[in-house]
Amino acid sequence: MEIEDFKKTTRLYFETALTMHETIARHVGLSGTDHKYLGYLIENGEMSAGELTKLTGLSTGAITGVIDRLEKAKLVKRKFLPSDRRKVIIVPNLEKANQLFSPIFKKLQKETEQLINSFSNRELEVVHRYFESAIGIMDKVSKNLKEKNEI
Repeated sequence: MEIEDFKKTTRLYFETALTMHETIARHVGLSGTDHKYLGYLIENGEMSAGELTKLTGLSTGAITGVIDRLEKAKLVKRKFLPSDRRKVIIVPNLEKANQLFSPIFKKLQKETEQLINSFSNRELEVVHRYFESAIGIMDKVSKNLKEKNEI
């Protein structure tokens, strides 16, 4: 395999993943951004709006808009702390999210598992190493860009 072919396939993979997630989001009445950040909440559990801002890199105003839209769709709720009513905790509604997304992701997960099972352990180790390294590179680029914007 030529390196350029590999690079092209990698780019196509990421573009296809973005398109698929945007399509899934639109199918259930969300934007791709809202769907992505709902995923962060589901994965990480309840968190403050400030923590979500720090995690995503979005402005507080943008995060407020995301939370407003997810709350309107009954996918999250705001919980105010009795000790500090200014601090808002965002709580994902796992039941509602499962109702919306489980039918869609069930088939995707099944087909993905079949694909993964078609690889040897050695092949999986190589693919895993690639993705871990690629994630590290992307995180480094993001961190460097964030630091430049904070100056």
